[in-house]
Amino acid sequence: MNGPNPKKLMKTIAGLPRGYARFLADLKGRIRSAQIKASLAVNAELVLLYWDIGREILGRQKNTGWGAKVIDRLASDLTKGFPGTKGFSARNLKYMRALAEAYPEKSIVQQAAAQIPWWHNVVIIEKVKCHSERLWYIQKTIENGWSRAVLWHQIESKLYERQKGTRKLTNFCRTLPPPQSDLANKVLKDPYNFDFLDLKEAALEKDLEKGLLEHIRSFLLELGKGFAFVGSQYPLKVDGEELYLDLLFYHLKLRSFIVIDLKMTEFKPEFAGKMNFYLSAMDDLLRHPEDRPTIGIILCKGRNKVLVEYALHDSRKPIGVSSYKLTHALPKQLKGSLPTIQELETELKSGIGNAAK
Repeated sequence: MNGPNPKKLMKTIAGLPRGYARFLADLKGRIRSAQIKASLAVNAELVLLYWDIGREILGRQKNTGWGAKVIDRLASDLTKGFPGTKGFSARNLKYMRALAEAYPEKSIVQQAAAQIPWWHNVVIIEKVKCHSERLWYIQKTIENGWSRAVLWHQIESKLYERQKGTRKLTNFCRTLPPPQSDLANKVLKDPYNFDFLDLKEAALEKDLEKGLLEHIRSFLLELGKGFAFVGSQYPLKVDGEELYLDLLFYHLKLRSFIVIDLKMTEFKPEFAGKMNFYLSAMDDLLRHPEDRPTIGIILCKGRNKVLVEYALHDSRKPIGVSSYKLTHALPKQLKGSLPTIQELETELKSGIGNAAK
């Protein structure tokens, strides 16, 4: 007769059946996974609740003139009504309002903001103004499991800008609503490549304008799809005085006029003031009620980032500053991606038609 199995004997003595340790480890893993999922579900519901409260506050402030005192009273009443629940301070209610303002569509909150903790959302709303950049930080937080401190550090170190390349110098995020500001930032290029021009070193701004008009098809291709040409040296009459815009376009997706000011020098702060004036005049004299705010693009030979940021800091009009590159090489044949004459004519007529409605 064979003797008892030593391993089986040890399990029997310990009172534990074979495979128990593996079963326990597996069970612990499943419980932790369920806890995490439950925690995420609770967090998602909390963020959606906060967004809904913020949307209600935002709506009442716009429609019935609620002020800061009403929010203070609401915070006090909610805190009394739910004494064991944190999160209903006046400060937090204002964050809820900011959340609803930042993400007007509930679907965005469900798919993005609700997937990270509430205070992560607060950090992003406070520190980041661009809609697309906010979504990028949310996605990276989900992918990397960033703590709030790590997220704060990544934003402070401008990780988005460092990974996305050169930062575009605009104030679109502050002067345009999220959907339009994102599209406007995508439309703007920096630098523009005008290698189809053959200008001498001593060329003037009028030479640059003339060259772009002579190569209007190549210029429209470089600007990107959606630009419809309206005119050059476009006249605006302000109190009996006539002003002339270097180049005027209408963008079919943005539904906005685009004023382009050409400069053959480095950027100077006064350029922003002049453009701000042009945009005010355009919005008052030419913009149709259904058009969105006119956008200005200052094209310079070069620009100092700090000077541009200071110049645009207090401007309430959407302005972008870009540089351009010139070469003295002969223009290459452009194939395939060039719009046809019919496409250009259609876009031009459509753009002018929309502007004239």
